[in-house]
Amino acid sequence: MLMQRSICAAAALLVSFAATASQAKDTPAAPVTTYKIAGLKKPAEILVDQWGVPHIYAANQDDAFFVQGFNAARDRLFQIDLWRRRGLGLLAQVFGPAYVQQDRAARLFLYRGDMQREWQSYGPHAQQVANTFVAGINAYVDYVNAHPEKLPFEFRRLGYAPARWQAADVVRIRSHGLTRNLDSEVARANVACKADLKSDEIRFGLTPKWETTMPEGLDPCLPKDLLKVFQLATQGVKISKDSLQKGQSDAVVIAAAENPEEVAEGSNNWVVAPAKSATGRAIMANDPHRAYSAPSLRYIAHINAPGLNVIGAGEPALPGISIGHNGSVAFGLTIFNIDQEDLYVYQLNPEHSDQYQYRGNWESFNIITEQIPVKGGKPVSAELVFSRHGPVIFSEPGKSRAFAVRSGWLEPGMSPYFGSIDYMRARNFAEFKHSLLHWGAPTENQVYADTKGNIGWVPGGLAPIRPNWDGLLPVPGDGRYEWAGFWSGDQLPSSYNPKQGWFASANQMNLPDGYPHRERKLGFEWTNNSRFTRISEVLSSLNKVSLEDSMRLQNDDLSIPARRLAALLKPLSSGDARTQAALNLFAGWDFVERADSAPAALFEVWLSRHLGKAFKAAVLSPAAAEAMGAPDTAVLLDTLEQPQARFGPDAVQKRDQMLLSSLSEAYAELQKLQGSDAGQWKWGKLHHNLMEHPLAAAVDEATRAKLNVGPMPTHGGAYSPNQSTYRSSDFLQTNGPSFRVVVDVGNWDNSRAVNSPGQSGDPDSPHYRDLADKWLKGEYFPLLYSRAAVEKATVQRIRLQPQN
Repeated sequence: MLMQRSICAAAALLVSFAATASQAKDTPAAPVTTYKIAGLKKPAEILVDQWGVPHIYAANQDDAFFVQGFNAARDRLFQIDLWRRRGLGLLAQVFGPAYVQQDRAARLFLYRGDMQREWQSYGPHAQQVANTFVAGINAYVDYVNAHPEKLPFEFRRLGYAPARWQAADVVRIRSHGLTRNLDSEVARANVACKADLKSDEIRFGLTPKWETTMPEGLDPCLPKDLLKVFQLATQGVKISKDSLQKGQSDAVVIAAAENPEEVAEGSNNWVVAPAKSATGRAIMANDPHRAYSAPSLRYIAHINAPGLNVIGAGEPALPGISIGHNGSVAFGLTIFNIDQEDLYVYQLNPEHSDQYQYRGNWESFNIITEQIPVKGGKPVSAELVFSRHGPVIFSEPGKSRAFAVRSGWLEPGMSPYFGSIDYMRARNFAEFKHSLLHWGAPTENQVYADTKGNIGWVPGGLAPIRPNWDGLLPVPGDGRYEWAGFWSGDQLPSSYNPKQGWFASANQMNLPDGYPHRERKLGFEWTNNSRFTRISEVLSSLNKVSLEDSMRLQNDDLSIPARRLAALLKPLSSGDARTQAALNLFAGWDFVERADSAPAALFEVWLSRHLGKAFKAAVLSPAAAEAMGAPDTAVLLDTLEQPQARFGPDAVQKRDQMLLSSLSEAYAELQKLQGSDAGQWKWGKLHHNLMEHPLAAAVDEATRAKLNVGPMPTHGGAYSPNQSTYRSSDFLQTNGPSFRVVVDVGNWDNSRAVNSPGQSGDPDSPHYRDLADKWLKGEYFPLLYSRAAVEKATVQRIRLQPQN
């Protein structure tokens, strides 16, 4: 029906299309496609280079963002339409009743506040940028809806048409972002329920040094399915034959991680000052680590209009550029672990379950009823329940408790990454820092480098003030635990032109010495520091850092945990032949986890499947060990190097025995997995990458092979700069750096980038998977900036003309 209505609406079509086989006179090799578009003020052009990067040239900035939206739809229409549907809770409308619960969950986390405050939070350009961007998307949507034969494959296969957007869609959607640490709060409470808080230090080590306490009045024994709604709201869209055909309400399952570290998203970035740079200019490098998919979650684009000339990567469904440069300054991001969410626990009124206790009174929940449209059926009425703190995600039957999430998402200015439309315009460090003073989400380490040779670091993110607790456990919602506003951006640390000549971040705890962390309590759960340790030792060891050094470092597979554990094994020997064979395999290893490495295969099987389990059994009670997943690798390493604190009497002997026995078990498992000849073992036989399309599970095998990219044998591990985090059940790589960029600040055409598997979202496009091989090999392409260089590399010319 949607498609039929679109065809009938052809008379009102805003876009007409004309393609010609003629070649452009100035670039004979580049075919020309011409669109006439209502809403465009002046003629504009998109030059697509040989790597699939669109270079947009417009006569004014309104047209530039209009064309950015048009181009995003041209290249990634199914992806951005799915992004919008997931975020707004409109999946069931096109996929059927199996998605009603996910739609309901997503709607709980939409921004529902004052839209004027929302737009103002992002700076003076925000609303106009969003308006023109979605107008460009809608222009392309109108075209394909009226010409169904031009619809991307996915829409034709699933039998629905893409929807038109409103500007508010861009900013109201919050559930695609990262705010942390709700899952960890619940996990910590679970350990405290079954054991004690001291044991939880093995699950997640707190830094800076900190010891949490149980909030007064909290019962830490929480319902098993407490986070189901939150996980549905924040996970990607899973399309399968069952979910589409059977229509069962439980057909959409929650992708629970076996180990939180398996899905932990991180990133690396660094900036190098001219005095430390081999080019004599500053260098900026960034490789954000995200979940792998086809198409990529990042998209590279170049936006050029009077007063704006910015290039780099962003989110396909958002305007602007979040990682790249603007011809004056370069910028890149990693996650800075500010804790922006809390779980509140309420006592319900036994006589009125729609009321909860707050400051000695009964307060009513705010209940909103919305209709969720369902394909092939009647709309479903969904109750959305909110407390004063946020959406209620669970009500416990028979125990008179309800649970709600207070999240930074609900505050103005928290649309993930949208704030980049402000900082991407900065021309100096003062402007850049000012633009991040009110940055909301995600919480970031922004690095900076400019053509004058300055480098810097500016963290940004909405930081709640928790006067009387630390945010590490759920808290009673009775009024005793309230946010008291937010720390201002200038109360976060920063750095400008550091003496060492470089700055790097890799999600490690990087609060400087003397920072008042006990007062401000930004967060105590930081990512393992192994990536930063390796980046730091490489940058420090180089007299001058080149672009090639930076590219090699982004692809560096040396494992700091492997080096530390091998040092503990080195003095050990065993009378058991298998155990000694395992020890011998590590002898002479350089700790680089190549795909063809036998030691890497043994090390990773040992670390992910055997060592953590044995370590928990050695240092925890059975109840505590059972209550948690894998131990914190940083805590594991520190404890093994200093075993006296946790192993008790004869600590070193007990540690060594645990190391040997668990290593022997790993060796035996690898024999089963890859045969008895250790010389034939290869890490890449186990560790693999599959960039999976959302529709892959719902199609036949031949179509699936066309949609998916991979599987590919891969190198690296979770703790090297080239982060290759994987799922321990099958060694499938779950996230890492699909996008990498190294910017030669000032000599812009000499910058380098890669975006795997490719730039396009069209499986029939040559740019759908053409960069996957480069990405796997650690290769890059030139991120061209000057018009002359772009013209030489152009393979497709798209001309956009206003419709009179």
